[in-house]
Amino acid sequence: MSLLVATLLTGLVLLALGGWFLWNSPTVKSCSIAFLRSMPAAVVLFGGAAAWFLWHISNLGQADFGDYKQLLFLLFAGTAIGSFFFVKDFLAVRGLAILMLLCARPLLNAAYMQYDDPQRLLLVGFVYLGIVLALYVGAAPYHLRDFLNWLFAQDSRARFLGTALAAYGALLSVVAFTY
Repeated sequence: MSLLVATLLTGLVLLALGGWFLWNSPTVKSCSIAFLRSMPAAVVLFGGAAAWFLWHISNLGQADFGDYKQLLFLLFAGTAIGSFFFVKDFLAVRGLAILMLLCARPLLNAAYMQYDDPQRLLLVGFVYLGIVLALYVGAAPYHLRDFLNWLFAQDSRARFLGTALAAYGALLSVVAFTY
C-alpha cells in the first residue's frame, strides 16, 4: 500500500466517523450503544479479525514458528470459534480492537523509511494512538461502554468529538496529496 492510499483511507475513515458523531441523533446514540453487544457486528468484526489473523498464521515462515503453523492455526481457530460461545459479551468491541491492531501494520509499513515526507508523521502519530486505544479497549471493553455513556450524556461532547475526528480526517485527506 502506498503512503498516499494509506493516508487517504485513514482520512476518509475518520471523516465518516466524525460525521457519525456530528449527526448525533437519538438513532446515533442507540446504534452506538447497541453496537457494543451486537452479535451481527461481532460476527462481522470478530469473524473478520479472526480470518485475517488466521491468514497471517497460515503464512508464517520457517523463522516464525513455521514448523508449528498447523498447530497454531488449529489453536487460534478453536479459540476464535469458542469465543462466540463462551465470551459473547463485548465481542464486537474486541473484534474492532483486533482489526485496529491488524490495520496498523500496513499503515505503518506504508510510512516506513519515508524520511523525505515529514507530514507522514500525522498518519503515524494517529496510528500509534489507535494502537494504544485498541490495546486498552481490547483488554477492558466495558470502558468503551462507559465512554459512550459519558459522550452522549451531553450533545456538545459528541459534536465536539465528531468535529475533531472530521477535522483530522480532512487534514489527513489533504495531506495525502502532498507526498
